[in-house]
Amino acid sequence: MSFDRLIDSIIQKKSPVVAGLDPKLDYIPSYIVEAAREQYGDTLDAAAEALYQFNVGLIDALCDVVPAVKPQCAYYELYGWQGVRALSKTIEYAKSKGLFVITDGKRNDIGSTMECYAKAHLGTVDVCGTQCVPFGGDALTVNGYLGSDGINPLLDICKKDDKGIFVLCKTSNPSSGELQDKNLGDAPLYAAMGDMCEQWGGEPGKYGYSCVGAVVGATYPEQLRELRERMKKTFFLVPGYGAQGGKAQDVALAFDKNGIGAIVNSSRAIMCAYKKEGCDERDYAAAARREAVRMAAELNEYIGK
Repeated sequence: MSFDRLIDSIIQKKSPVVAGLDPKLDYIPSYIVEAAREQYGDTLDAAAEALYQFNVGLIDALCDVVPAVKPQCAYYELYGWQGVRALSKTIEYAKSKGLFVITDGKRNDIGSTMECYAKAHLGTVDVCGTQCVPFGGDALTVNGYLGSDGINPLLDICKKDDKGIFVLCKTSNPSSGELQDKNLGDAPLYAAMGDMCEQWGGEPGKYGYSCVGAVVGATYPEQLRELRERMKKTFFLVPGYGAQGGKAQDVALAFDKNGIGAIVNSSRAIMCAYKKEGCDERDYAAAARREAVRMAAELNEYIGK
């Protein structure tokens, strides 16, 4: 089961950190951007090349200290088909380095459209009798608020191809409560979504977690605690740590008594660590590594072994 593979890596590296690969040109050291401009001019090709080379440096520096990376599709789609090509190359390179790849697309639709999303990001597509892999991520973030019609096509691929999904449950953004906190019967909507995740997941793997995970933000620690107690076999992807205000002691509520059950995202703090340190921009990847190691140590103080 895919999350068994992820948890194996978390345990081996002693790090529940997923590095978000959400690059903007403003985040990328100038020498990388300038090299891309010299080759391609002021074009989308240059932007995409800069994104990819930036990611390669980060992946090389992080691959032995974090178990996973999480590229956010929007940052690549911003630069057209060239950016999407950079996303595909980033996923391929991260997997070649042994990293678990969570594609952050928050996809949501029904019927044949959702089948296309599922095959594109997690499965294979038939091209004249040959099965080809479009993107090849290990897991995909999805929006479950269309109900089972938008989830069932993913479940087939998760079971067949050893993949996973993270369903939006209680998100970290300030306005999430406008809808997710509304009562549905005797429980809030996010709790009902959590119950559906538990149902969709089916049989758990060797660590007790199914192929269906949930996105639960660190910025709402009480809800995080509530959902961890409620969702016994659902693995959590936890955004909101660091820049959005979530603290290590808050994030610890996402983990079970064995110190597993969640992975915590950090994007800007890792990607832009060199700016915070004030070090030479050519040391950006080493600075990212230092931040990832620091973050893992901080989390482990609260989570335990």
